[in-house]
Amino acid sequence: MINPRNVVEHLRGLGTSLFVGVPDSLLKPFGQYVMAELPRSSHIITSNEGASVAVALGHYMRTKNPALVYLQNSGIGNTVNPLLSLADRAVYGIPMILMVGWRGQPGVKDEPQHVTQGRVMTAMLDAMELPYAVVPHDEAGALAAFTTAHETAIAEQSPYVLLVEKDTFELYSGTKGNDATPDLPSREEAVAALLDVVADDALIVSTTGMLSRELFELREKSGADGASDFLTVGGMGHASAIALGVAAAEPDREVWCFDGDGAMLMHTGTMATIGDHGTPNLRHALFNNGVHDSVGGQPTSINVVDIPAVALAMNYRSAQTASSLADLPAIASTMSAAGGPSLVELLVRPGSRPDLGRPTRTPRESRDRFMGA
Repeated sequence: MINPRNVVEHLRGLGTSLFVGVPDSLLKPFGQYVMAELPRSSHIITSNEGASVAVALGHYMRTKNPALVYLQNSGIGNTVNPLLSLADRAVYGIPMILMVGWRGQPGVKDEPQHVTQGRVMTAMLDAMELPYAVVPHDEAGALAAFTTAHETAIAEQSPYVLLVEKDTFELYSGTKGNDATPDLPSREEAVAALLDVVADDALIVSTTGMLSRELFELREKSGADGASDFLTVGGMGHASAIALGVAAAEPDREVWCFDGDGAMLMHTGTMATIGDHGTPNLRHALFNNGVHDSVGGQPTSINVVDIPAVALAMNYRSAQTASSLADLPAIASTMSAAGGPSLVELLVRPGSRPDLGRPTRTPRESRDRFMGA
C-alpha cells in the first residue's frame, strides 16, 4: 500500500504545486491528507470534476506545471467536455495528471451504480484517446507511475490518467480537518423529523449517498413500504432535476427533493431551472452538514453560501433555514401556503451510524415500485 504523504511529496518534487478535485471513497486517505496538510493555496476542492479540470488548465497556463486532479470515475462524465474541448492536445494541449478512483472495477464487488461505469472505464479512456495506467500497489512502482504520468503529460501536452484500485492507499491517521458540530441534530434525526410533516401521499426523491440509506432504514423501521421514495443511488447532484421531472408530470401531489449540500453545489444551475418553471408542488429540502460525508469528511464550499438567499434569487417562492427541528411543522405550513418551488435548509452534523445498512431493493425494483406509487 502507498503512503499518501509520499505521493504528494514525490509530485511536489516533480514540480506539481496544485492538487484539485472532488473527494472519492477509494482516494479517501489521499483526500484527507491533502486537506489536512496542504495550504489552501495548494489544494482546491471544486463543486464538480469538470471544474477541477478547468482549474488545472488555468494553473498550468500561469505556472507551466501540471496539476494533480483527483476524482472518482463516476465523475469522469463531468470532465469529458473540458478534457476534450479544452485540454486535449488538438485544442489547447494542457498537461495534467488525473488520479481516478476506479469504482466498479471488473472482478471487484461494488454498488450497482458503479458496475457499468467501472466495466467501461478503460474503453472510455481509449475512446477519449487519453494515455493511462493503473497505479501499482507497491510504493516504488506507484511513484514510478506518477513520474511517467508527469513526464508523458508534458511531452505529449495532454492529460494523463492514473487509475487507482481499491486498497491502494494506506489509511491516513492525522486530523481530517473537519469541525464537528455536536449541538446539531444528526442527518438521520432530521430526515425522520421531516418525514413527520411531509404529506402522506407525497413523493420523495432523495440524493445519492448516506441520506438515501437513512431514508430507506427509517421506512423499514416504521413498517412503511417506501414505494413513494425514489432513492437516487448514483448521479450525484441530479436528484433535484429528477424531482422537477416528477413534479411537472404529477401536479396534484407534493414532490419533495431530499438533497445534500455537496450534491446541490455540484449542479446548482438546476435550481435556476426549477425557479424558472415555478413548479408549485415542488419542495426542496437541503440537509447541510458542510462536508462530503461518505468520502472522508472533506468540506464543501457551502460555508460561504447563503442557501435561502440563493433560492430566492433563483425565483423560489419561499426559502428559510430551520433553526430547530421543532420548527419544521410551521415551516412546512409556510412552504405550502407560499406554493412552490420552496426550500428549507436543515443544518445537521456530519457523520452517520456505523451500522447503517444499504437498501435491499435493486435500483430497478425501486424504480418499478416508485412508478407504481
